Amino acid sequence: MTTTPIVTPLRTGRSLVTDTEFDTLAAFCADEYGLERTVADRIVDQALALVFVMGSTGEGTSMAPSELVDPGWHTLILHTGWYADWCQRQFGYFLHHQPNSKVRTRGLMTDVVARIRAVGFEVDERLWGTAADCNPPTCCGDGPCC
Repeated sequence: MTTTPIVTPLRTGRSLVTDTEFDTLAAFCADEYGLERTVADRIVDQALALVFVMGSTGEGTSMAPSELVDPGWHTLILHTGWYADWCQRQFGYFLHHQPNSKVRTRGLMTDVVARIRAVGFEVDERLWGTAADCNPPTCCGDGPCC
Protein backbone atom coordinates (compact mmCIF):
# COMPACT_ATOMS: atom_id res chain seq x y z
CA MET A 1 0.00 0.00 0.00
CA THR A 2 1.33 3.39 -0.95
CA THR A 3 0.44 6.53 0.87
CA THR A 4 0.31 9.90 -0.75
CA PRO A 5 1.26 12.78 1.48
CA ILE A 6 -1.27 15.56 1.75
CA VAL A 7 0.27 18.81 0.63
CA THR A 8 -1.33 21.97 1.89
CA PRO A 9 -0.88 24.78 -0.60
CA LEU A 10 0.81 27.89 0.74
CA ARG A 11 -1.29 31.01 1.15
CA THR A 12 -0.40 34.40 -0.22
CA GLY A 13 -0.87 37.75 1.43
CA ARG A 14 -2.80 38.70 -1.66
CA SER A 15 -5.43 36.07 -0.79
CA LEU A 16 -6.38 38.11 2.30
CA VAL A 17 -7.98 40.88 0.23
CA THR A 18 -10.16 41.17 -2.84
CA ASP A 19 -8.58 41.59 -6.27
CA THR A 20 -9.83 45.18 -6.37
CA GLU A 21 -8.34 45.97 -2.97
CA PHE A 22 -5.03 44.41 -3.94
CA ASP A 23 -4.89 46.32 -7.21
CA THR A 24 -5.62 49.60 -5.41
CA LEU A 25 -2.94 48.96 -2.78
CA ALA A 26 -0.29 47.75 -5.23
CA ALA A 27 -0.91 50.64 -7.64
CA PHE A 28 -0.58 53.11 -4.77
CA CYS A 29 2.61 51.44 -3.54
CA ALA A 30 4.12 51.59 -7.03
CA ASP A 31 3.22 55.25 -7.51
CA GLU A 32 4.07 56.42 -4.00
CA TYR A 33 7.46 54.71 -3.81
CA GLY A 34 8.48 54.84 -7.49
CA LEU A 35 8.42 51.07 -7.92
CA GLU A 36 7.74 48.84 -10.90
CA ARG A 37 4.24 47.44 -10.51
CA THR A 38 5.48 43.83 -10.36
CA VAL A 39 7.78 44.76 -7.47
CA ALA A 40 4.97 46.61 -5.69
CA ASP A 41 2.76 43.51 -6.09
CA ARG A 42 5.39 41.40 -4.31
CA ILE A 43 5.90 43.99 -1.57
CA VAL A 44 2.19 44.41 -0.81
CA ASP A 45 1.73 40.62 -0.82
CA GLN A 46 4.46 40.21 1.81
CA ALA A 47 3.21 43.18 3.85
CA LEU A 48 -0.28 41.68 4.03
CA ALA A 49 1.11 38.33 5.18
CA LEU A 50 3.33 40.05 7.77
CA VAL A 51 0.56 42.20 9.22
CA PHE A 52 -1.80 39.21 9.31
CA VAL A 53 0.74 37.17 11.28
CA MET A 54 1.52 40.08 13.59
CA GLY A 55 -2.15 40.70 14.32
CA SER A 56 -3.41 37.14 14.51
CA THR A 57 -0.61 35.86 16.74
CA GLY A 58 -0.37 38.92 19.00
CA GLU A 59 3.39 38.95 18.43
CA GLY A 60 3.53 42.21 16.52
CA THR A 61 5.82 43.98 18.96
CA SER A 62 8.56 41.42 18.39
CA MET A 63 8.33 41.54 14.60
CA ALA A 64 9.32 44.08 11.96
CA PRO A 65 9.18 44.35 8.19
CA SER A 66 12.36 44.32 6.17
CA GLU A 67 13.44 47.60 4.64
CA LEU A 68 12.00 46.41 1.32
CA VAL A 69 8.64 45.27 2.79
CA ASP A 70 8.14 48.38 4.95
CA PRO A 71 6.65 50.49 2.10
CA GLY A 72 3.98 47.81 1.76
CA TRP A 73 2.91 48.20 5.38
CA HIS A 74 2.95 51.98 4.99
CA THR A 75 0.72 51.55 1.96
CA LEU A 76 -1.80 49.62 4.06
CA ILE A 77 -1.72 52.18 6.86
CA LEU A 78 -2.10 55.15 4.50
CA HIS A 79 -5.45 53.68 3.47
CA THR A 80 -6.55 54.33 7.06
CA GLY A 81 -10.27 53.59 6.89
CA TRP A 82 -9.76 50.46 4.84
CA TYR A 83 -6.86 49.32 7.09
CA ALA A 84 -8.90 49.80 10.28
CA ASP A 85 -11.80 47.79 8.84
CA TRP A 86 -9.47 45.08 7.51
CA CYS A 87 -7.72 44.71 10.88
CA GLN A 88 -11.08 44.43 12.64
CA ARG A 89 -12.26 41.74 10.22
CA GLN A 90 -9.01 39.77 10.34
CA PHE A 91 -8.16 39.77 14.04
CA GLY A 92 -10.67 41.91 15.92
CA TYR A 93 -8.56 44.96 16.73
CA PHE A 94 -6.57 47.74 15.10
CA LEU A 95 -2.90 46.80 14.74
CA HIS A 96 -0.88 49.94 15.37
CA HIS A 97 2.38 50.62 13.58
CA GLN A 98 5.19 50.86 16.09
CA PRO A 99 8.33 51.67 14.11
CA ASN A 100 11.36 49.68 15.16
CA SER A 101 13.48 49.82 12.03
CA LYS A 102 16.59 50.31 14.15
CA VAL A 103 16.41 46.65 15.20
CA ARG A 104 16.28 45.18 11.69
CA THR A 105 18.93 42.50 11.77
CA ARG A 106 19.44 39.43 9.66
CA GLY A 107 18.56 37.34 12.70
CA LEU A 108 15.28 39.18 13.23
CA MET A 109 14.40 38.94 9.53
CA THR A 110 15.12 35.20 9.59
CA ASP A 111 12.84 34.85 12.63
CA VAL A 112 10.06 36.91 11.04
CA VAL A 113 10.27 34.86 7.83
CA ALA A 114 10.05 31.64 9.87
CA ARG A 115 6.92 32.92 11.65
CA ILE A 116 5.25 33.92 8.38
CA ARG A 117 6.11 30.56 6.85
CA ALA A 118 4.88 28.67 9.97
CA VAL A 119 1.43 30.17 9.52
CA GLY A 120 1.38 28.85 5.96
CA PHE A 121 2.26 31.86 3.83
CA GLU A 122 4.57 31.96 0.84
CA VAL A 123 7.70 33.98 1.56
CA ASP A 124 9.58 36.02 -1.02
CA GLU A 125 13.09 35.63 0.42
CA ARG A 126 14.48 38.34 -1.85
CA LEU A 127 12.36 40.96 -0.08
CA TRP A 128 13.47 39.86 3.38
CA GLY A 129 17.22 39.75 2.86
CA THR A 130 17.33 36.09 3.81
CA ALA A 131 17.92 34.56 0.37
CA ALA A 132 21.70 34.88 0.38
CA ASP A 133 24.51 36.03 2.58
CA CYS A 134 24.19 39.74 3.14
CA ASN A 135 27.55 40.73 1.76
CA PRO A 136 28.57 42.47 -1.45
CA PRO A 137 27.76 41.67 -4.19
CA THR A 138 24.62 39.97 -2.83
CA CYS A 139 23.56 42.91 -0.69
CA CYS A 140 20.03 42.60 0.63
CA GLY A 141 19.61 46.24 1.59
CA ASP A 142 18.81 45.44 5.22
CA GLY A 143 21.30 46.32 7.87
CA PRO A 144 24.68 47.99 7.82
CA CYS A 145 26.49 45.30 5.82
CA CYS A 146 26.25 47.00 2.42
